[in-house]
Amino acid sequence: MKKIIFGDHISKTFGEGQEKHIVLKDVSVEINEGEFVAIMGPSGSGKSTLMYALSGMDSIDAGTVFFEGMDLSALSEQTLAELRRTKMGFVFQQPTLLKNLNILDNIILPAMRNNKTSVDNIKKKAHALMEKVGISALEKRDITQVSGGQLQRAGICRALISNPQILFGDEPTGALNSKSAQDIMDILTEINAQGTAVLLVTHDPQIAARTNRVLFMRDGEIVNDLHFNRFNDTNIDSKIDKLMVEMRKIGI
Repeated sequence: MKKIIFGDHISKTFGEGQEKHIVLKDVSVEINEGEFVAIMGPSGSGKSTLMYALSGMDSIDAGTVFFEGMDLSALSEQTLAELRRTKMGFVFQQPTLLKNLNILDNIILPAMRNNKTSVDNIKKKAHALMEKVGISALEKRDITQVSGGQLQRAGICRALISNPQILFGDEPTGALNSKSAQDIMDILTEINAQGTAVLLVTHDPQIAARTNRVLFMRDGEIVNDLHFNRFNDTNIDSKIDKLMVEMRKIGI
């Protein structure tokens, strides 16, 4: 299976002197093409830091992150920004949409910045994405005129507008009710089935059970790498049982 991302002996610290805190300790991990991976761990275990390091959004103190064989630290800021804009998508707990733009304009903005296709083609792709996630009637709405679940759907459309190879999610369902959260996971599962790799941070076993692989972190290290496919396990309840065993081991 082809590797999309490979983190090789990554270390990261915050602060200095007595305030120095090691967030990532010599972490090595790879994410393969088409995988659906969750990261779980107690608060402060390094989950989000690892995700941001692997996406090049956060610098590291030691080690190397490779995206499709490219060393991210060797790229200029402009090249790295373009790489994230064209080959990576990001969905956050609170969608970072612009208040002065309506839903449609927020979705097409990243593709407009790429400027590699016509506006009509970009809008056509946006309309197709909005229909897929069930918000096609909201394109002219301001972001203050829709629900949190609808905003998150718009955020997913924006993350997908440039056909990324991997979608990163930092607690993408954390601010949603259980029904909206499962709706979002339905969308992410469909996206993954179509070939886009997905890497998300979550604290919720109901969400992690929808993935194929879970990385468990504690004190800045990956302490277990659970592959559900190795158990040929697709039953959600069974997967949750396995997750709960590992969660108790690391204190979450």
